[in-house]
Amino acid sequence: MAVLHNIISNKELQARLLVESEARITVSFYKYFTLHDPIAFRDALYLSLSRLRVFGRIYIAQEGINAQVSVPHSLYSRMKDMLYVFHPSLSNLQMNISLDNTRQSFWVLRIKIRTQIVADGITDVNVNTSDVGVYIDAHTVNTLQRDARAVFVDMRNDYEYAIGRFRKSLVIPGHTFRQQLLKVIAILQEYKGNPIVLYCTGGIRCEKSSAWIRHHGHKNVYQIQGGIINYVRQARIQGLPVYFIGKNFVFDKRMAECVSQDVIGYCYQCGEKNDNYINCRNDYCHKLFIQCSKCAEEFNFFCSRVCMENSNFI
Repeated sequence: MAVLHNIISNKELQARLLVESEARITVSFYKYFTLHDPIAFRDALYLSLSRLRVFGRIYIAQEGINAQVSVPHSLYSRMKDMLYVFHPSLSNLQMNISLDNTRQSFWVLRIKIRTQIVADGITDVNVNTSDVGVYIDAHTVNTLQRDARAVFVDMRNDYEYAIGRFRKSLVIPGHTFRQQLLKVIAILQEYKGNPIVLYCTGGIRCEKSSAWIRHHGHKNVYQIQGGIINYVRQARIQGLPVYFIGKNFVFDKRMAECVSQDVIGYCYQCGEKNDNYINCRNDYCHKLFIQCSKCAEEFNFFCSRVCMENSNFI
């Protein structure tokens, strides 16, 4: 019987990745569609992707799929072709290729069953989640950036927009998507007649948030197709100005992709401008925070002196 989960230690997997000679492509994709048997779908997908040496993190739910994966360059086309025929609803799947493929992102394949592919906390059964905002391309994004009435809304978590965001954007306080959805309607009350442009990393959070915002009376709601990743890639290809500044936070080993040389974040410890995220070296803490090189030396990659004093690494 085929093994449908990883049985090799993370340490060995990372060591194997380091000696791989072929470059990899990091790509993300998502799709909302109805899955009647998520477990069977998950198991079949695990086998198919494993044969193509795909690593990454994938969430499966009755409402669809949300994936961030890494695949050898030579097998990328085969992976795409496989996904397009794997399920009828995936035939028009949009693949968002990473902005930075010079660094490794994943070293193991994990596919998990969830109740939702993105936890949103929406309990109102009257919300039509298919009534989403209008998808817009890079050219239209730039046109709206120059429109004084347009309101760009960052639907990412606070630690994501801390290091990069659109030049003209409204940030919704919150450490999770669920927290943001509870606040965004009140914040947007004064912009009822304005064009509302939603954006996130790859587009998935804008699906639910645009439906939620439209449900609360906003008519002119737009969402950037493919999110920040697709916008920046398309703007660069077409020679358009890129209005996103700083770094794009990503949920893998790399933590961030550089979009512009602007540094808009601040060191958690000294307050100096910086955008280098790390996790606290104390595994009992593991706090995600920004730390400059000076504080990294002073605090030895810990978030505080308390964590320094209560760790076995010293």
